[in-house]
Amino acid sequence: MDKPRIRWTLAILLGLACGSTPAQEPLSRAQREGKVVIYANTDQSIVQPLVDDFEASHPGIRVEYHDMNSTELYQRIVAETAAGTPHADVAWSSAMDLQLKLVNDGYAQPYRSAQTAALPAWASWKSEAFGTTYEPAVIVYDRRALSADEAPDTHSALIRLLDDQPERFRHRIASYDPERSGLGLLLHTQDAQANPTAFWRLAEQMGALGLERHVSTEDMLDRIAAGKVRIAYNVLGSYASKRAQQDSALGVIWPRDYTLVLSRVAFIMRDARNPPAARLWLDHTLSVHGQALLVKNLGLFSIRTDNDADTATAMLRARLSHAFRPIAIGPGLLAYQDQAKQRAFLRQWAEATRSPL
Repeated sequence: MDKPRIRWTLAILLGLACGSTPAQEPLSRAQREGKVVIYANTDQSIVQPLVDDFEASHPGIRVEYHDMNSTELYQRIVAETAAGTPHADVAWSSAMDLQLKLVNDGYAQPYRSAQTAALPAWASWKSEAFGTTYEPAVIVYDRRALSADEAPDTHSALIRLLDDQPERFRHRIASYDPERSGLGLLLHTQDAQANPTAFWRLAEQMGALGLERHVSTEDMLDRIAAGKVRIAYNVLGSYASKRAQQDSALGVIWPRDYTLVLSRVAFIMRDARNPPAARLWLDHTLSVHGQALLVKNLGLFSIRTDNDADTATAMLRARLSHAFRPIAIGPGLLAYQDQAKQRAFLRQWAEATRSPL
């Protein structure tokens, strides 16, 4: 009998002797730990249904959820680890590049399970970083200020609209600030790679019109709802679509020339204090049931292709067709984490978006 089979047999015998099975053992260990600590940039109010479901499915394990922006998440993990006081068990963020940098720099531990194996090959990197969602980057507009016929459905249409009617949008346009938001840096750098001519032309136009710079999609949606902003560019489609269902003032556009689609990336911390609970959380999020909850309650799209929730993802692909541009989870995301390249991009962005005197 080979060594792995001997170890597995011994584990079964030990589990029987202790009155539990190997499948039950991670749960019992996690229950002894009593909690799992999540650092995330998903608003807790939005993810609460998943948290509640996890705690109901895993009695005795409390979710300690810390909601912060993507840059703060990255900085806290680096600082706490350097100080020898790591707190998070799981890092979960839509700033895919910052997540990949943390993994690449050794902050994650590998994990393999039936749930991680069910992911598409592109959605897992080194068995350490795992995609959990599909989320399009969209344009949001104020339906009280623009008719459906006027709403720009391509990047070139947005450029023409701003060119033709600058006074209409002066101090009425918003986007992410890549200097303060890791997610903003990801979306803008990926956009610049997808279509550099259109991106930098838009950056110049928005700057000339007095661009509002924000660190969250919620802030931009609030500004549109209040009638202060008429167009917000490169906004998280999941938040925008959910909000638009409740507020008829918000119009959501998936650009039909190309729409970037990102994924919230999760990993288990290398120095996690509650590793069994962290594994249970990750498996719960990636499971068929967990993915269905994300689709139903968060307005997200399932990363898996083997469940009913994938119907929404199929609709996303069909709706976007050739415009579907998913951002792959892999080393390509590390390009703008090179400090010299990142500084050069931010310098070009600052020059392009400089407001006129």
